[in-house]
Amino acid sequence: METETMIDVTDQDFEQQVIEKSHEIPVIVDLWAPWCGPCKTLGPLLEKVIDAQAGKVVGVKINVDDNPGVSQAFQVQSIPMVVAFKDGQAVDGFMGAQGEPMLEDFVSRLLPTEEENEIDSLITAGDEISLRAALEVQSDHPEGVLALADLLVQDGRIEEGLALLERVPESTESRRIAATARTSDSSGESDEVDAELGDLLSKVKNDDEARQRFIDLLEVMGPEDPRTGEWRRKLSTALF
Repeated sequence: METETMIDVTDQDFEQQVIEKSHEIPVIVDLWAPWCGPCKTLGPLLEKVIDAQAGKVVGVKINVDDNPGVSQAFQVQSIPMVVAFKDGQAVDGFMGAQGEPMLEDFVSRLLPTEEENEIDSLITAGDEISLRAALEVQSDHPEGVLALADLLVQDGRIEEGLALLERVPESTESRRIAATARTSDSSGESDEVDAELGDLLSKVKNDDEARQRFIDLLEVMGPEDPRTGEWRRKLSTALF
């Protein structure tokens, strides 16, 4: 029994099946309806082209009649409508039935280039030489920058690691790495960290350095540490 390449997605699981999934692999969304003649022509052709990629892209179908939330989000005025997602964002699309050559070109534009594959392989290797080689290809590649900055900070090359972070936009991971760098003198022992946080708490309102140090320690602790939430509440009380 053959498995369908295109899976049905609804308003309820759109976020998971499209937005979140597209961070792992390109997702192609086919917006259609049972009464739409051109949709019946496009659907099988699109599925054939996606299937030929052997798992390099994912295809989903959304019945616009049954899923008004998605239909409104896309401002659908005509179907079939096809939208491609990568990294949580809509990156390409078209309306109307198209021939197989156009569909093959559309899908191929979503696939990694040789350069991207080279960078991914170097980042996966994870050693300093490979990471530096990846950044020689693309100096501001976010994953490569973060991986190398983290490696440098862990190796005690704090200033170099912090300088590298300036190449990429701030993110949760970049904040964690920067905080780790700025608190490299901390032992990380729970009792000692709690003691330092307690000492800093009385200074955070009027001392910018104390406030930054406090926030950095919380970043290093991470949201999974149950103490983090408690100390954040204490910080809010102290500030406001």
